[in-house]
Amino acid sequence: MTTETFFEKFAQFADAPNAVAKMRELVLHLAFSGSLVAQDVQWKSKPLKSLATKIGSGATPRGGRETYISEGTPLIRSMNVHFAGFTPIGLVYLDDVQAEQLSSATVQPNDVLLNITGASIGRVTYAPAEMDGARVNQHVTIIRPTSELLPRFLSLFLASPAVQRMINEIQVGATRQALTKGMIERFDIPLPPLAEQKRIVAKVDELMALCDRLEAQQAERDTRHANLARASLARFADAPTPANLNFLFHRAYTITPADLRKSILTLAVQGKLVPQSPNDEEVELSIRNARAQGGLTDRKPIVLAADDCPITIPASWCWVTVADVAESRLGKMLDKEKNSGDPHPYLRNTNVHCFRCESESIKTRLLEKGEVGDFHLDAGDVLICEGGHGIARSAVWTGEIPGITFQKALHRVRPLACLNGNFLTYCIRIYECDGILQRYYTGAGIPHFTGKALAQVLFPLPPLAEQRRIVAKVDELMALVDQLESQLTTSSAAAQILMEAVVAELTNPDPIPLPKLTRPSIGLPRSVT
Repeated sequence: MTTETFFEKFAQFADAPNAVAKMRELVLHLAFSGSLVAQDVQWKSKPLKSLATKIGSGATPRGGRETYISEGTPLIRSMNVHFAGFTPIGLVYLDDVQAEQLSSATVQPNDVLLNITGASIGRVTYAPAEMDGARVNQHVTIIRPTSELLPRFLSLFLASPAVQRMINEIQVGATRQALTKGMIERFDIPLPPLAEQKRIVAKVDELMALCDRLEAQQAERDTRHANLARASLARFADAPTPANLNFLFHRAYTITPADLRKSILTLAVQGKLVPQSPNDEEVELSIRNARAQGGLTDRKPIVLAADDCPITIPASWCWVTVADVAESRLGKMLDKEKNSGDPHPYLRNTNVHCFRCESESIKTRLLEKGEVGDFHLDAGDVLICEGGHGIARSAVWTGEIPGITFQKALHRVRPLACLNGNFLTYCIRIYECDGILQRYYTGAGIPHFTGKALAQVLFPLPPLAEQRRIVAKVDELMALVDQLESQLTTSSAAAQILMEAVVAELTNPDPIPLPKLTRPSIGLPRSVT
């Protein structure tokens, strides 16, 4: 496969992760493996020291940033040096005295600029004409090639994947990366004839320009697809059917499966996922009956002003607190020294995830016979994490382990007959995602969700029959999202495999002998050889 064919087939693997970036890396690999243009003669290599009239960095003037002025002699810093080229953003200036002190670090047009310290180590470009007479600080090295070596060729070589890997592996000092002048001097530089260097540079520039166009086209495509995705999301909100979900979940859209799941749950708790039915039992009557069945006194209906409602809900729904429609409590503290009795399995907060309980790593703890009933779980109980980084993760316990209990880091919410536990977990999840639940938390560092606060959480409640329809619809749509996500994952993986196969074909068919690229080793500290 030729490079031309590779670029023609780009659309087949354009959705592979970082496809254009990998194309740029491939161009540089091909350029310095002798595969991009026809070779005139066998390449030689020389140490950079013999191919440069200057290799050296500058310094920061005494007084640092406080001495910089708004105009004068430019001082080039590492932030100005990028693979894509020199950027004047963040450029600072020196007065004549400071500039004279850094006269040995004077830049000439087409000098190669290489970052030699810090997080940007290895970034490289060459100085534009307008930087003639500028200075560099101690984080940037000037490399001034001889007439044997084109500055642009050297800059591209230093930016190539093999050289960048070598630079990134070099570590000097306990906490900071750095390239020394001696290391740079010992870089082995491939040296085609000047005419071939020019052809290589021209070909690289041509292909990089193509990469730029492809990247711009992708950005434009992504913008169009984002607009289409928003329109599809609105269509889905108006009619949340599996057919419309298929329109929404397209491989080109920027909506992620996580965002789609959140959209489904948002529609669920707003009453937009299934239609309301006049045949459903009136929700306030359902609550009254459920509380009476549970031996609880009647409650006063909650009336909210429009501005106080967290979300807009249908007229047939009502606002309730968790205490209105469920009984909740925290679990028992695990204390190996004080606990006694027989071993019982128990759930920890690490077992509770969003909408599912993980039961493969269940532990046991001692409980007295009289305590088991207080801390046991029934199928249908809702478990909510009380604190920490997983605060408010919630799931319905389905009863797969008989006699199981729960620890103190979990709330057990036992719904009354008017509440479907799954619907409550949807509300908790959306409230957490939208920042509504945070107003109920306590603790400045690690947040906690106390039992008292949980009891006061206000959420919308549909009639029980509608809750069941909502749960069934959510299950249907989430299963479809899972299926579509799997298809997208498979498609993305296939694109990645195709990309890797094409790259392998282009880089490994009949390797042309290449001058040895060696890590600088002579005279280096042992830790970096």
